[in-house]
Amino acid sequence: MRDGIQWLRSLLFVGQIYLMMPIVGLAFAPWALFSKHGARVCCKTYSRWVFWSARWMVGIRCEVRGTPPAGEALVAAKHQSFLDIMMIFTALPTAKFIMKKEILRTPVIGQYAKLLDCVPVDRGKRGAAIDKMVRDVHAGRQEAGQLVIYSQGTRVAPGVKADYKVGTGILYEQLGQTCVPVATNVGVLWPRKGIMRRPGVAVVEFLDPIEPGMSRVAFMTELERRVEARSDALMREAGFDPDAGS
Repeated sequence: MRDGIQWLRSLLFVGQIYLMMPIVGLAFAPWALFSKHGARVCCKTYSRWVFWSARWMVGIRCEVRGTPPAGEALVAAKHQSFLDIMMIFTALPTAKFIMKKEILRTPVIGQYAKLLDCVPVDRGKRGAAIDKMVRDVHAGRQEAGQLVIYSQGTRVAPGVKADYKVGTGILYEQLGQTCVPVATNVGVLWPRKGIMRRPGVAVVEFLDPIEPGMSRVAFMTELERRVEARSDALMREAGFDPDAGS
């Protein structure tokens, strides 16, 4: 009975956030089309609506921990669901994401990704995709900001192991910037697929930065160690055992 009520609340919640997306996007469009600041305000306004409605509709409270970088930095994050994208974006002053090319065709999200100079990559071309990603990132560096990359390349469900992709290491080497790892547990409460949303505290945590200058292999090892260990701890905090998968 309780799960049935929560599922119904989740259905209403999911329905209204997708209904609000084009409404907010169109309301801000006259400003966003001529101003990156306007586009950011739009996306952050929508995200805050989602956080607010998630709290009272499905019992999810969103919490950002640690210190988000204010200046130029590479942000290497764990990715579990749409929620961590919104939480990271809202926490950073001028974030832009490295994302799969297909997202550009998504209504509203794709248009605003272009306005914010997010960097699309064709993951099917591997080496060529990485080279293009680096070129696109360098081309956009006239505006200081935080470049967000999901190091595993896609959403990864809690308890599932997935390799960390070399693209993060290449960016770390070539940009010469501090890298800020980000851990999360949001997938325990807001899964990457399905309707059900479970009550609890969804956390995105900015970890201690990794300074430039490490070798690619050493950097990738350290990044994975920090993010996975802290994400596992956050998932346990939310009542999920990542080792047992439940």
